[in-house]
Amino acid sequence: MHTHVLDGSPRLWPLLARGAFLSPFKRPRTGVTAPRTRLVLPDVRIDLGKLAAYERACGFGVGADELPVTYPHVLGFPLVMRLMSERAFPLPLLGLVHTSIGITRRKATAATGEYEIAVHVDELVPHRRGTEAVVVTEMRAGDELVWESRSTYLARHRTPAGNAGGPASPEERKPLPVVAEWALAGDVGRRYGAASGDRNPIHLHPLTARLFGFPRAIAHGMWTVARCLAEHGTPQAAVVRAEFRAPVFLPGTVSYGAEGAAFELRGAGGRLHLAGEVLPVL
Repeated sequence: MHTHVLDGSPRLWPLLARGAFLSPFKRPRTGVTAPRTRLVLPDVRIDLGKLAAYERACGFGVGADELPVTYPHVLGFPLVMRLMSERAFPLPLLGLVHTSIGITRRKATAATGEYEIAVHVDELVPHRRGTEAVVVTEMRAGDELVWESRSTYLARHRTPAGNAGGPASPEERKPLPVVAEWALAGDVGRRYGAASGDRNPIHLHPLTARLFGFPRAIAHGMWTVARCLAEHGTPQAAVVRAEFRAPVFLPGTVSYGAEGAAFELRGAGGRLHLAGEVLPVL
């Protein structure tokens, strides 16, 4: 794998524009291979103002020295976007759907620390609805790996008849006890986008969301899991797993449910939007 060390965090808007431009020229199909590039951003220090805005947008306590468990995803997201906007990445950036994330935090990560962020595409795997890219993000303090995640992003396309790749649709599970109900304002996507840098048009405004087939703006998947974890709490050393099942339209009302290690987010009629769990590191 080729490692490319960056001298600064990429800007997201140019990457999104390049990815959008190249998307029509990419034909997602079964059997494509992942680019063998690893991007590394050294000497990362946290902008405490941006961190505070993120904490407020997601419901975390503001001002604690420990980073929220989801925040390293924000630090690595520009690098992920750079990988996905390259010509070598075979799936179109437009239309990619974030379907799951698994996070392992091995120890508390200080907001005043200095870190190295690295990302790569681990593999492209067949899915019953297309192809999923498995993207790995790692955060190190010195030589120590303190945080890592594996995210899956789905590109929908026709698959060969009988292709059983990827998980089948999960059976509807019994709802967890409702702990809280949240009325979500129409600007949730704009506030999270400003705090995280992820200003995908589907999250910002009904008009821009309609351009991509959504009747209204939808909440970021990573906002939904961060908001749930702010309510649930996370040990200093923990494994978090979450699956994004259905979009959360804005504005709207959702119910947060939890029991033991499990948590979920449901909407009107009990529709399951997010299912996850928090476990200790063994």
